[in-house]
Amino acid sequence: MLQALADGFLSGAIIALGAIGLTLTMGILRFANFAHAELITWGAYMALAVLALTGTFAGPWSPLSFGLPLVAAAAAGAAATVVLALAVDRLVYRPLRSRAAGHMTLVFASFGVSLVVRMLVLIAFGGAATYYSHSLQIAVRVAPGLRILPDQMFVLGLTLVLVLGLHLFLSRSRMGLAMRALAEDPELTAIHGIDPARVVGWTWAIGAALAAVAGVLYGLTIQLRPEIGFHLILPLFAAAILGGVGNVWGAVVGGFVVGLAESLSVLFIPPGYKPAVPFLILIAVLALRPTGLFAGTSSAGGHR
Repeated sequence: MLQALADGFLSGAIIALGAIGLTLTMGILRFANFAHAELITWGAYMALAVLALTGTFAGPWSPLSFGLPLVAAAAAGAAATVVLALAVDRLVYRPLRSRAAGHMTLVFASFGVSLVVRMLVLIAFGGAATYYSHSLQIAVRVAPGLRILPDQMFVLGLTLVLVLGLHLFLSRSRMGLAMRALAEDPELTAIHGIDPARVVGWTWAIGAALAAVAGVLYGLTIQLRPEIGFHLILPLFAAAILGGVGNVWGAVVGGFVVGLAESLSVLFIPPGYKPAVPFLILIAVLALRPTGLFAGTSSAGGHR
C-alpha cells in the first residue's frame, strides 16, 4: 500500500506539471488543446537529442543518476518546446482566432497538430522505447514496505518548486496579473491597454516549458517512447477538469488525485484496466461537478 502511494505521488507530480499548462490554455485561450500532451513527448525527445549531441550522463550528482548534462538538455528541450508551441500558435491557432473560428474548429485543429508532432517524433527517433541512462540506481528504504529512488524524490521536489514559482509569478508579476485578467474578461483587459497577443504568447511559453519538464521527468523515472502524450492525454484532462479549468493549484491537486487513483487501482483491479481510471474520474467530474473542485477560485482567471 505504501509503495503504491509513493508511486502515485510520483506519477501525480508529472501529471500535475502537464496539467498546469493545459489548464492555463483552457482558461485563457478557451479551448481544449489536445495537442498539449504531445508537447510533453516533444520536450522529452528534444532533451534526448541534446544529450546525444553533447554526451550523456557524465559526472552524475550522487545519489542522483544524472548531472549537469541532463539539466542542460532539459533546459534546451524546454526552449525547443516553447519554440514549437509559439510556431504552432502563429501558423495554426492565431489565424483561426482571427477568423473568429468556433471552439470545435480549434479542438479539431489541435487533433491535427498532435498527430503531426507525434509522427515527427516517431520518424526522427523510431518507435522503440529508450532511456536517458541505463545505469542502475539503489532505492532508499524510507519505511517498511516503502522504497524510493533518489531520482523520484528529486521529481517531487522539483515539482513543488516549479508550482510555487508559477504561483508567485501569477500572483505577483505584472504579466501574471495580465494573464489572470485576460482569463477573467478579455474585452475589459483590452480596454486597459494590455496586449492580448503578448499574454497569449506567455501562456504558450509557460505551458510548453512545464510540459517539456514533465516529459523529461517521465523519461527519467519511467522511459521514453513516442506514445507518452497519447497515454497522458486522459490523465491531463482529468486533472485539469477535476481541479477547475484555469486553476493552477487545482490542476496540481487534480494531478496528484489522478496519479494516486491510477496507482492504487492496481491493488483492486487488473493492471490492464489502469488506463480506464482517469476516464472514469473525468466522467464522474463532468456528471457530478463539471466546474471542478475549485470552481470560482481560478488562479489564472476568476469566477467561471
